[in-house]
Formats: sequence, structure tokens, C-alpha cells
Amino acid sequence: MQQITITTPDDWHLHFRDGDMLAETVPATARCFARAIVMPNLVPPVVNATLANEYKTRILAARPQGSSFEPLMTLYLTNQTTKQDIIDAKSSGVVAIKLYPAGATTNSDQAVRGIESLYPVFDEMQKPGLWLLGHGEVTDNHVDIFDRE
Repeated sequence: MQQITITTPDDWHLHFRDGDMLAETVPATARCFARAIVMPNLVPPVVNATLANEYKTRILAARPQGSSFEPLMTLYLTNQTTKQDIIDAKSSGVVAIKLYPAGATTNSDQAVRGIESLYPVFDEMQKPGLWLLGHGEVTDNHVDIFDRE
């Protein structure tokens, strides 16, 4: 072997944030990565296809000229997420749904409280093949903050 080719990696968990931060975070990411799964825990959170597309538009506007970087959009799962939200998300190009336990991490106050009510939503996610990305952290008061993840 005379040569090794290293392909441009992907970032599978990226927080761009929003607003003025995009002018810094998007170019820095685009220099190093081909694609990134974009976390939806903004204020307000990205909870439907319309918000995901609007956020993607802002990200692409901050992308450097000539860059082919591709943001892979996600939705923020809440107890108000519907089967129609999942159908709309898939048809708009959203690749995953992010499950946060309520109160576990940055901007997770509107996240899931009681997962059982979302079983029909999970069933719908299987049909189009959307990924479920889980934030693995407990929020019980008796668990030490350093042992929660």
C-alpha cells in the first residue's frame, strides 16, 4: 500500500445553537465535517418539520461559500408530538427524533414526562425509519449529579 485516504468524518451530536452563534459554529464545523446530526434543543425547541426546515435554512445561510457540509435535522420529542408530526418530519428530510428526559440537560424543560403516551408516535417512527436518539440521563433527585448519565 502506497497511500491512505481518510474520508471527511461526520459529527453525530452537534449543538450549533442559533442566532449570532451560527456565524461561528457552522463554518468551524464545515471545515472539519461532511455532515452533522443537529440537536434540536433550542429556545423554543425544534418540535416540527416547519421549525426544522427554518433552522436548516439558517444553518445553510451560515455555511461557507463553496462548502458541501450537510446538516442532518432532528425534532425535539415532547408529550405533544403527534403521529402527523412524524409523517411531516420524514417527508421534509428530518432524519431523527431526539428524546430528552425533562429537566436533564440544556433546554430540556419541555421534554418528555411519561413515555407511555408516546408509544403511538414510536410506532409511526418505525414506518418511515426515523432514528430515535436518546439522551441517557436520569433526573431523580436521589442520584448524584455526577452519576446521572
